[in-house]
Amino acid sequence: MARLLQLETFDMPDLTERLPDGLQTEVEDLRLNAYEQGYSAGWDDALAAQNTDITRLRSDLGHSLLTMSLNYRDARRHVLGALEPLLQDMVHKVLPTIAHAALGQIILEQLAPVADSLSSAPVAVKTSPANRESVDALLTKQTDLPIRVDSDPMLGEGQAFLKFADTEEHVDLDGMIATIAEAITAFFQIEKDEDASDD
Repeated sequence: MARLLQLETFDMPDLTERLPDGLQTEVEDLRLNAYEQGYSAGWDDALAAQNTDITRLRSDLGHSLLTMSLNYRDARRHVLGALEPLLQDMVHKVLPTIAHAALGQIILEQLAPVADSLSSAPVAVKTSPANRESVDALLTKQTDLPIRVDSDPMLGEGQAFLKFADTEEHVDLDGMIATIAEAITAFFQIEKDEDASDD
């Protein structure tokens, strides 16, 4: 039968068993203190590492938020910069053309609520010389009311005065367009002032 292989053991013998009781307690206290110091040092290292990670994460987050804020502000500035000339062109070119074309229809809408009471009284409409023919043609075609259309060189292409019975109505599309233009200019001026104060 084969003999089992026996290996040499390298375990340190427990010498504390041979020590007197007083010394044995002292050695146990030293071991316990060493363990507690090691545990405390490990805990302190873990807390320090965690604090370092939290500080780094906060710094990274702050940097990312700042970058995002700058990117948002730059994108907003770019979009508004592209929109301003477009809106200005719409207000100064497109809206006056639309107002000129729509003036006759708006006059009809003003007359519609009172048309029944005006069957015999003539309606006087004053508009700019540029609109007189088109407004006259539209009103003559669209209504049976007795309407007289006159031109007034003092009126803009988006303006008209209607006089019927004892009432006068003023249609002022030019004033509305001017108000829109002022609002757009004021909005973009505020944006420019805020951008200048941020820089």
